Amino acid sequence: MANETSSQKSPRQKYILDTGRFRIPLGDSTKIMGIVNVTPDSFSQDGCLSQLSKASGNPSEKAVRQGMKMIRQGADILDIGGESSRPGSKRVSAKEELARVIPAITQLAKKVNIPISIDTYKTSVAKNALDAGACIVNNIKGAQPERSLLKMVRNYNAAIVLMHMQGMPQTMQKNIVYRNVFEDILKRIQISVENCLEIGIKSDRIIIDPGIGFGKTCEHNLLILKHLDRFKRLNLPILIGTSRKSFIGQVLNKDVRHRLWGTAATVSASIINGAHIVRVHDVKEIKDTVTMTDAIINS
Repeated sequence: MANETSSQKSPRQKYILDTGRFRIPLGDSTKIMGIVNVTPDSFSQDGCLSQLSKASGNPSEKAVRQGMKMIRQGADILDIGGESSRPGSKRVSAKEELARVIPAITQLAKKVNIPISIDTYKTSVAKNALDAGACIVNNIKGAQPERSLLKMVRNYNAAIVLMHMQGMPQTMQKNIVYRNVFEDILKRIQISVENCLEIGIKSDRIIIDPGIGFGKTCEHNLLILKHLDRFKRLNLPILIGTSRKSFIGQVLNKDVRHRLWGTAATVSASIINGAHIVRVHDVKEIKDTVTMTDAIINS
């Protein structure tokens, strides 16, 4: 009976993600994307430009040390960001963002043999990051990306993450309204995927992200995780970023410093429901969560 039950379960969809520099198999094991924030105002309080971090040396050197440590702990991808996207955050200029991220990416690209992702929605920042050694563009405005950014990703044969966000970080948690949260998100991402394909970005270079915490209530976030398998209809790999986010704090009544085990629970649920990549701050601890969850679903 046990064998009959397992044979009826749909396996996690398998893909090969082509980033130009790397071909990454997805589906057999969950990939961990380690977050490296080169910012002064990250909600997670780990930014390499925070007052606490400044005391420990040059921000780009600290970002490199943090990235190298994450790789030793099990990160498969590093995601470098120079502008906070927390609710209410202020925009920074492309010039300032470039000054924050390019030195770190340049140094890391010389030292590591895993994909580097640039967390930006600005075309100029993405281009310079790809020139410096990144090969994935993680675009928080992926539901409504600029065509210039898509064309640039195509020209570099890079991969792109299309994340859904309602509004912008400054306003996204105000007046949150969906007719149907799943259908609305799916429709927007599907349109973005079609735009990518029309411009010439191949499907094996596209990742989708429903955007946990970006213009969603706590209830929306929980429902998306519970029914993440609905996004399988897009037939593309799924990235999920829940790490330390406020909905975990709302459920557990814990501040950002005490959300690790809540994060671990959301990561496990995401994997069971179809996630291929999880984006996290605490690589060492989440590596155990990922390994155990993968062992269960692959048994």
